[in-house]
Amino acid sequence: MGKAIAIVYAKEGAKVVVSDINADAAKETVDQIKAGGGEAIVVKTNVAAEEDIQNLIDTTVKTYGTVDILVNNAGIMDNFEPAGDIKDEQWERIFAVNTTSVMRATRKVLPVFLEKKAGVIINVASAGGLFGARAGASYTATKHAVVGFTKNTGFMYAKEGIRCNAIAPGGVETNIGSTMTHINEFGMGRIQAGLALNPRNGKPEEIAALALFLASDEASFVNGAVVTADGGWTAY
Repeated sequence: MGKAIAIVYAKEGAKVVVSDINADAAKETVDQIKAGGGEAIVVKTNVAAEEDIQNLIDTTVKTYGTVDILVNNAGIMDNFEPAGDIKDEQWERIFAVNTTSVMRATRKVLPVFLEKKAGVIINVASAGGLFGARAGASYTATKHAVVGFTKNTGFMYAKEGIRCNAIAPGGVETNIGSTMTHINEFGMGRIQAGLALNPRNGKPEEIAALALFLASDEASFVNGAVVTADGGWTAY
C-alpha cells in the first residue's frame, strides 16, 4: 500500500520521500517514480527506532524545505494469538511498529505543520481497529489505538490548519502476510468464520486512491475521520 500511495502521489506532482526498513524495496519504488518523470528519494527507516523517525523528517525538510503530507503506513501482523498466548516481546514489537511509530512521526512533523498552519496526516489503520476479530489481540489493540490517536489528533489541531484522518482497509493484497510466522491454531479457528465473509481482497491501488483524496484539498472538511475501504466486509 505504501508503494502504491507513493507512486500515485508522485503522479500528482508530489515530491515523495519513500521510507522503508528494506532499502532495496524503497529504491525500487523510487526508480519507478523517476521512470515516470516524478521526483523521489529513499530514506531507510526502521519506524520502531526513534532516531530513524527523527532522521526521516529531518532529511525530508533538509531536502525539500518542508513536509506537507505525512502517511503513516508501516505495519506488521501478529499470529492471531488470543490474549492468553501473547508474549511480551511480541506485544511490544507490534506496538512499536504499528502504534508508537505513528505517535513519534506525528509528534516530529507537527512543529513543521504548526509553523505554516497547514499539513495533512494520514494513518493506515485497519478494519481490525474497528472490530474485534480481524486478527489476534495484539494487532487488534494496536490498530484500535491508532484509530483513537487519529481522532484525538484531528480534533486537537483542527483550528491550526492541520487534518488527521485514518484509512481502515479490509483484506488487501500486500506483503503483510510475510510478517506472520507461526499461526495460532486456536486464534485462527475463532476468526475463520468471519474471514470467510470477506467479499474480496482489495488492490493496493484502491487504498492509494483513497489516500490521494484524503491528502487533497477536496477533502478539506474531512478531519478526525476513519474511512473504511473493505469491499463491504464489515457491512455484514
